[in-house]
Amino acid sequence: MSVLIFLIIYYILLSISLYKLFEKAGEESWKALVPGYNFVVWCKIVGRSSLWALWLLVPIVNIFILVGLCVDMVRSFGKYDFTSAALAVIYAPIPFFQIGLNKDSKYLGPTLKLEQAYAEQIKEAETSNDKLALTRLAQENPYKKSAGREWIEAVVFAVFAAAFIRMFLIEAYVIPTPSMESSLLVGDFLFVSKAHYGIRTPMTVLQFPLIHNTLPYLGSESYLKNPKLPYRRLPAIEKIKHNAPVVFNYPEGDSVYVTPARNYSYYDVKRAKSQSQFRGYKLRTRPIDKKDHYIKRCIGLPGDKLEIKDGQVYIDEKVAENPTNIQFSYVVRIADGVAFNEQKFVDLGINQQDILNNQKSAAKLFHLNSKQVEKLKAMTGISVERYSPAPRPNSIFPHDDKNFGSWTVDNYGPINIPAKGQKMVITPNNLALYQRIISVYEGNQLEVRNGRIYINGEQTSEYTFKQDYFWMMGDNRHNSEDSRFWGFVPEDHIVGKPLFIWFSTANGSILNGINWGRMFTSANKM
Repeated sequence: MSVLIFLIIYYILLSISLYKLFEKAGEESWKALVPGYNFVVWCKIVGRSSLWALWLLVPIVNIFILVGLCVDMVRSFGKYDFTSAALAVIYAPIPFFQIGLNKDSKYLGPTLKLEQAYAEQIKEAETSNDKLALTRLAQENPYKKSAGREWIEAVVFAVFAAAFIRMFLIEAYVIPTPSMESSLLVGDFLFVSKAHYGIRTPMTVLQFPLIHNTLPYLGSESYLKNPKLPYRRLPAIEKIKHNAPVVFNYPEGDSVYVTPARNYSYYDVKRAKSQSQFRGYKLRTRPIDKKDHYIKRCIGLPGDKLEIKDGQVYIDEKVAENPTNIQFSYVVRIADGVAFNEQKFVDLGINQQDILNNQKSAAKLFHLNSKQVEKLKAMTGISVERYSPAPRPNSIFPHDDKNFGSWTVDNYGPINIPAKGQKMVITPNNLALYQRIISVYEGNQLEVRNGRIYINGEQTSEYTFKQDYFWMMGDNRHNSEDSRFWGFVPEDHIVGKPLFIWFSTANGSILNGINWGRMFTSANKM
């Protein structure tokens, strides 16, 4: 709301500041106060076609158009200095009022046409080899900029353009963990499209450009929480489909402890057996668009019924398609007396991070895909056995051992994934599944008193969801922190679609070499 008020005040002041400028430019002053029409006249004053004003109706593009018109306006009144141009970009009503109230400020004409005419004079002098005219034109050139100013403007524009592209269109992203092995590897650098699933307009307004949430070296947050904008999403190019890899904001990332090793959510810490390791770290609260980025595969869509049996996902009671290189944990034993070269693991594409046990142990726990399992089994003196993770108290979403204590990462559900507008029966027995949606993601006051559920003070036994939700899982099924641990991903947390891998380092470090064969390959592998 504060940003909306700011924009309204800005527009009112802008229109009033144009009043005197229109008069000085030979236009009737009242035109400055007519919404829409004032921009048409503005275009005429600076030398642009009146149709140029139509670009102001195009979201995002209109930012650049308005900035250009503001700079053109001050230049049309002979204000060619850097300060006037900067003020026109930062807050146009200031220089507009200064020009309008200054009796000595005069309208010179449409700057674009004047600049074009001056450039033609220079060209004519060059063609006729009139050195005297060239010297005079160069000395009197009001449009000439110093080298320092050229550099400053180039840098500012480059940063602004890069920040704009990153904010609205495409962002670079690196795979930090092996949760998507072996489809996406640690050290893969991706380009992520923010347009495919609908551009999410910024919610955090004031932020350091090109930085997501933490300033390098300083370690502090890179943004201000206020002012802020409500969630909005432009129309999508395509809908999220089953098994599509998706980049999203970590749902439990609203409150985190940032440590040198990794970030831990408040809820991770609360459920941890020992909390001493987090002493000295300040709890940080973050808005939706500043939560950490995760990438997983969308396994369940809004309205789906999902269940996992012995590691196999079922959607609406039908076997779901598995990624080609889906991984599980296996116990690999090397018989006594069998010489085994560790290089063979590398040759099989087994990442160092896939080896979970001490290298000196005869029994090792690996994350492997089916092809790797077959090749290991074919080797003499090696046995491979599927590993089944045991239940861990209170570790599996929804963290309610009383009602869901038998669930594991391999045997999970059934669970219904909420869709926007869907009405669902809620009881004290299943409330744990949806209480975070109701209270946190959708902003309701939720209470349970005497076995009865109250939402916003009213007793109820059902709830209608306000947005779509998704179920995300990693391809490395036994080594992925995903929806099985923190639940549903709200639609307003969706960031974008991975496009392709533009760079890749071995095991996440350039020191280990470059995966040349992965560069410029699709990030949408199954």
